[in-house]
Amino acid sequence: MRQRSRVRGALAAVAAVFAVAALPGQAHAADSPRTYTFDPDGKAVSGAEVNADATELTSGSVYRSSIKAGQKLYYRLNLDAKTNAYVSAVVVPKDEGKVAYGDGITVSIRDSSDDQCSSRDAMFESAQYPRPIAAYASRLVNKDNTSCQGAGTYYVLVERETKATSGQGDWDLELRYASEPELADAPSSPTEAPASWPSASPPPPTAAKDNTRHGGAGYYDATSLQSGEWKDRIEPGQTLFYRVPVDWGQQIFATAGLSNSTAGKDQYVSSALAMSLDNPAIGHVDNVSPMSYAGKPTSVSLDPLPPVAYRNRFDASDNVSAMRFAGWYYLSVSLSPAVAKPYGDKPIALTLQINVTGKAADTPYTGDAGIFGVTQSDKDMARNGQSGAQAARSESRSSTMKLVAAAGIGAGAVLVLWMGAWVLIARRRTAALPAAPTGGGQHPYGGPPQSW
Repeated sequence: MRQRSRVRGALAAVAAVFAVAALPGQAHAADSPRTYTFDPDGKAVSGAEVNADATELTSGSVYRSSIKAGQKLYYRLNLDAKTNAYVSAVVVPKDEGKVAYGDGITVSIRDSSDDQCSSRDAMFESAQYPRPIAAYASRLVNKDNTSCQGAGTYYVLVERETKATSGQGDWDLELRYASEPELADAPSSPTEAPASWPSASPPPPTAAKDNTRHGGAGYYDATSLQSGEWKDRIEPGQTLFYRVPVDWGQQIFATAGLSNSTAGKDQYVSSALAMSLDNPAIGHVDNVSPMSYAGKPTSVSLDPLPPVAYRNRFDASDNVSAMRFAGWYYLSVSLSPAVAKPYGDKPIALTLQINVTGKAADTPYTGDAGIFGVTQSDKDMARNGQSGAQAARSESRSSTMKLVAAAGIGAGAVLVLWMGAWVLIARRRTAALPAAPTGGGQHPYGGPPQSW
């Protein structure tokens, strides 16, 4: 009986292991079309209005915070004397909050003496409707600089500018802190920005047979794209996120177009569609002049940007200097909520034309480039249209299946060994029993167990 119980227990354990493998993966999506998807691994942190009370941020981490109208918040960094550091802030106003021209945030990194290492801002301009916008600041190690070069305590300062006529509610913040890898050959690295680059837009890409790609609701779940023409649908008030791998020496070209609407009466909506490009550190690169919409097909393109190069950082222009490293470049496309009034709240067809041109060059870094590089896995995700979140779930499920398979093989091997041992024991016990008496007498022990 004990042996039979063990068999049943082993079989039940194996069945339970495979039942776990059969469980479906949990889907991750925004709650509504206008909801921003925050990184679920983001750690909650409160900014401090007094720098001495600031909470420390660690490299490679994502954080959730918030900021009030007119507030200035500090976060702490502990930096060495050789690593370039980048901290980005994505600000997410509430849907019901009103924004005006000039509202936004400024992000800066400062040393313990309040000397500013760098500063960038993200502002609402002519497209005056709530949507996620991003800015970053950096501490760069440069022998020609006299400030912000030593090891020690630094501070990230996030400042919010809000007009009195704008919404005064809290804005959500998503903070990211990344460290740039060490250069492989620092002494021979270029120290001047390029003077020119190819500026002619390439021919329009060919649409794939299955070219539908639905954008994500944040940087975390941005849909991966490669060169090509892609179709989506966007609702008034919605922002969609995409990401494109751009390697060293490559250029990115992007065009967004809205289709005609079958609703409304060709009413004019100014600044209807906004498109923005951010680099792998979630630093703002460039945006298009917001496109107006009158119910007819229309499109807008990013201005030609230089190929990705380390030396771009030495350019005085923000959009050129932001093209300083390889990796995922993020496109966000927003449709004004004002479009709903003349054309209804149903989604409008959106077309994205993406061109990545140029031969990939070698990385200037030593060791693992992390987010500042393009891997074969990145290219595969772009080809398959996977987001980073989907790829992570696929990898997790693959690891689980491998674990389940190993556990199943192990449990099966143990079960086979047990059964073999039982057979051997049974045979030995049978051989050791006295011979059955002749003449139909009863076996002195009542015969072998019936289960044999």
